[in-house]
Amino acid sequence: MKQVIKKGVLAASTSALVLTAMTALAGTASSATKAKIKSAHTSSTSRAKPPATASAQQVVPRQAVPAATISHKTEEVGVIGHPYRAQTVSVSSAMLQRAVPGTNPLKVLSELPGVMFQSSDPQGLDTWASQIMMHGFAQQEIGMTLDGIPLGEMTYRNYNGTNPIQAISSENVASMDVSRSAGAETVAASNNLGGSIEYISSDPKDKIGGQINQMFGSNSTYHTFIRFDSGKLNESGTKFYVSYMRNDRQLWKGYGDQFMQQVNAKFVQPIGERSRISAFFDWSDLHQVLYQDYSFEMLDKIGPHQSFYYNGQLSGYETAYKAALATRGLPGGSYPSYMAGLSDKSDAAYYNSATNNVDLLGGLKADLQMTDHLKWTTTVYGHNQQNQTTWVTPYFSSPNGSPMSDLVKEPEIRRFGILSAAHYNIAHNELGLGVWYENNHYSSPMNVYSEPTLNNGVLSSPLVYDLNHFSNPFARIFNQDYNTNTFTAFVNDTFHPVRNLDLHFGFKSVLNTTRVGNGYLNQGYYGNPGPITSGVGLTVAKPFLPHIGIAYRFLPGHEIFVDISENVHVYPQSGYKLSTSPFSVLQSAYDSTHVRPETAWTYAIGYRFNNRMVSANVYAYRTNFNNRLQQVTSGSSINPISAVENVGGVTMNGVDAGLTIRPIRGLELYNSISYNHAVYDQNLTLQGITYRIKGQQVVNYPRLMYKSRLSYTWHNATAWIDGSYMSARNFSYMGDTKVPGYWLANLGADYRLGNMGNYIHGAGFIQNVVFSFTVVNLTNTTYISTMGQNGNPMGLSTGAYDYQSFQIAAPRQYFGSVRAEF
Repeated sequence: MKQVIKKGVLAASTSALVLTAMTALAGTASSATKAKIKSAHTSSTSRAKPPATASAQQVVPRQAVPAATISHKTEEVGVIGHPYRAQTVSVSSAMLQRAVPGTNPLKVLSELPGVMFQSSDPQGLDTWASQIMMHGFAQQEIGMTLDGIPLGEMTYRNYNGTNPIQAISSENVASMDVSRSAGAETVAASNNLGGSIEYISSDPKDKIGGQINQMFGSNSTYHTFIRFDSGKLNESGTKFYVSYMRNDRQLWKGYGDQFMQQVNAKFVQPIGERSRISAFFDWSDLHQVLYQDYSFEMLDKIGPHQSFYYNGQLSGYETAYKAALATRGLPGGSYPSYMAGLSDKSDAAYYNSATNNVDLLGGLKADLQMTDHLKWTTTVYGHNQQNQTTWVTPYFSSPNGSPMSDLVKEPEIRRFGILSAAHYNIAHNELGLGVWYENNHYSSPMNVYSEPTLNNGVLSSPLVYDLNHFSNPFARIFNQDYNTNTFTAFVNDTFHPVRNLDLHFGFKSVLNTTRVGNGYLNQGYYGNPGPITSGVGLTVAKPFLPHIGIAYRFLPGHEIFVDISENVHVYPQSGYKLSTSPFSVLQSAYDSTHVRPETAWTYAIGYRFNNRMVSANVYAYRTNFNNRLQQVTSGSSINPISAVENVGGVTMNGVDAGLTIRPIRGLELYNSISYNHAVYDQNLTLQGITYRIKGQQVVNYPRLMYKSRLSYTWHNATAWIDGSYMSARNFSYMGDTKVPGYWLANLGADYRLGNMGNYIHGAGFIQNVVFSFTVVNLTNTTYISTMGQNGNPMGLSTGAYDYQSFQIAAPRQYFGSVRAEF
């Protein structure tokens, strides 16, 4: 039997990208409004060449992807210390600059095979709605660093780091090294089950100058970036840069602002010819009104444009006020008429929800070439984040009599750490060893603040604006304090028995201990469920996580590699019911549950070929994922019934294939396809009920993705069009609720004026002027983007139809920008 959610059709334009199969943009239907519920059941590659002598610099191999994605490494100090990364892809600043200014670099990565990025805003900057997955692994299972500094888990309310967009402005990213599954034992991460993403910041320029980027776009979007480079200040080469970024946009539906500003600074002091000391600083200030979470019922009955009641006017507050009275069964309550058909009117919309984050991040790094054969690198860093995430609830009254109150989660991170590694080349061996230590103190209080009363259209006090700083709560709802110490070490060797063969062996050791204290649950809000976990601790100790790799180059342009590795994900941390943390449960649940850390074995084999006209690659992998922890939810998203469950093992088999052809000068066509068969190995039994999830595709990640891009450069002008297809994704674990597949297309062009002195006398100091124009979501497709941000339901029987845990993507958007250097 099939239940089909109400359909709506969007006519989509046809745009065939010729050659290898871009035919499907024609007749694109509105994927989101066709949601079905089913019952039952690449371009230039840097080829690795071993050093001719022990001190010769090794070139890191890269997997073939579109030409623009491959970077030549930023300037490296010394001649030693390039780790073995046979299966790593390097994304260059050229590809990042091709995106709309201010775009989240993780969105740019979605052009790679096997990588999925979703967001409800076109720049990918909404930290609640941003989601990246690689080869079936979610973002919290991907290690991320900036110049080696760990950024922790990329989750909303990150407990041990920060979102990369809050760590560095996109214009200051020189390149990104991406390992999509195996290896990367040198990365300072305790969660890299599914690979790693390493951000590398650009260096200050040798010549004094600057850069200005200005972008304008749909929904009053403005992005400004200003950077000043000092150039070399003395004979020793001292130099620095300072930059300021501001991004401001209105929501594409509903009312509210998404604002971010950021300051970056980097200082470099060379020491001799092959050593240096550098320092990096980041301050970011982020304030975002969020988009409404959606359910299939809402999408079916009221369409994709529902948002919070907040509209900046008294009328929006009055609507929310009456709805809260109705929720609490009080006189004068009523719901908007358009919600008449909903089974859960109280949770279909709230007054408002927002995010406020302030980050301070800094690091000092020493790259020291001790001898011709020995390089030593050490980094010390510190980080503080203060966070306020809000939503106005109709379930908890203010003491002044208002039926609503503002719940504000106010976590804070204070952490510091040190990384140190030595690399030694001798004979045909590249030896490496290193350590990482971090202490992290994380507190996760949730407080509640008053909302004004409303009598005969008169407010008792001014409206609360959720992008302001909150103070003086009237009650405490929740708290836990965490103290975590993490220590990792690695040892590896890459042996080159002959010039075209690399044999790699290394391993990583992990020791992580977390203690939880000061736990508190407000019984007036939660009822009387019992005490929260407190006064306990857990340790993860994995002394031997191996990585074995082989890379063999044969014939001109051909290379094959094999990688095998094991990785672990230490226990995450969060507030009550907010993640897969074993601490975010009641004390009774903690005492009766025996969890184990997640681990994964990955086996990968790849082949790539590259010459002037063709780049091709194939990458096949198998992953055995054990002790997978999942947040299983039901009920309303404001106060869900949530449990952390070990859903057993997951087996993933997949393959990526990419082809780039350059038949004539200036013309490039890229196509890739990826297939991922990631299924649960066992059924799951909860409270005596067995749920048939064995053999079901993992939630939130598609089985099939196809991506294509056609670009042509003629003199100073470049035009491009890209298209992608994403197959259906499981919303429920049982697979009886799915988000349908969709096609998406984007279009862009830029024109490079170069030096303005060629056009205007005396304007020669203005250089590299570029005008660009981009259309995002060219066919105006309505589709479901981010999924599972509030957890995933088991199935229809547990309320999957009306559970709010996905977002609607932005419609067609237009952006224009100008960039200039001085």
